[in-house]
Amino acid sequence: MAVDLNYLNFYFSTHSKPEVQVINIPEIKEKGVSWLVLRDDLNDILMSGNKRRKLKYNLLEAAGKNFDTLLTFGGAYSNHIYAVAAAARHFGFKSVGIIRGEILDPLNPTLHFAKESGMHLLSLTRKDYNNRNSAILIDEWAEKFGPFYMIPDGGTNLAALQGTSELAQCIDENVDYITCCCGTGGTLSGLISGLNGRAKILGFPVLKGGDFLKGIIFDLLGNYQKNVPENWQLISDYHFGGYARYRPELIRFMNDFYRQTSIPTDPVYTGKMFYGVYQMILSGYFKKGSRVLSIHSGGLQGLDGFKQRHGRLLEY
Repeated sequence: MAVDLNYLNFYFSTHSKPEVQVINIPEIKEKGVSWLVLRDDLNDILMSGNKRRKLKYNLLEAAGKNFDTLLTFGGAYSNHIYAVAAAARHFGFKSVGIIRGEILDPLNPTLHFAKESGMHLLSLTRKDYNNRNSAILIDEWAEKFGPFYMIPDGGTNLAALQGTSELAQCIDENVDYITCCCGTGGTLSGLISGLNGRAKILGFPVLKGGDFLKGIIFDLLGNYQKNVPENWQLISDYHFGGYARYRPELIRFMNDFYRQTSIPTDPVYTGKMFYGVYQMILSGYFKKGSRVLSIHSGGLQGLDGFKQRHGRLLEY
């Protein structure tokens, strides 16, 4: 099946505004803070949440330049790998996933889905993965797979910012704070650009020592636009030990939050951000009368892999 640029344009033009859900948890209401959730996790069955937004202009550019192969990178449980595999199958691209570390058999749910979707999986040692942008490796892959359109880890590049900046169109003017979780910084950077100084934006890094993202975000935005707004900051206190790490209190919160709101979260990304916002509301970080909007950026496909590794700690 050839890639149909007209269909791609049509697909991405038919996108309704995501719903906003009000959080009615008694202790939050007692603080006099309005907590809202933008349910961007419900925006697409192929590319959930921020993955749809990051991939939109990458896919349009790939098709517009007549590439029929996508090559990208990620860990064994990567939301990005899953989304690229799903999109490639749906739109008619071939796809290659360069996986950090050994690919174990049997495949975990993420890689099983990617392979079943037609993605060619290729593992790199962690040392070689650090050199994945080297000309030698790129030439080697081009010889093996033919010409390809390369998308970086997490999908974060300037095309991704064009997509994530469109989140601003979904946000009501009457919001004081906007929060999102941060992996590679692409969603936060797009929000900063799209909102252009409107509201205060709080990014929650999921990696330990996540303040390094400041430099990455400044570089991304500096290459994307002339001026970088200053209405944002990183909240680096809720990583729970680092990427893909968790603690019992995080799992308890996620289960309680689901019982009270019916909103599922994941322990790698969104669960940490929602936990952090909850604690900050209780501690009085947001003054009475504040309206806080949290972006649910998806990533729920990773729950199957989490359950495979850790059992049924989550109630959903």
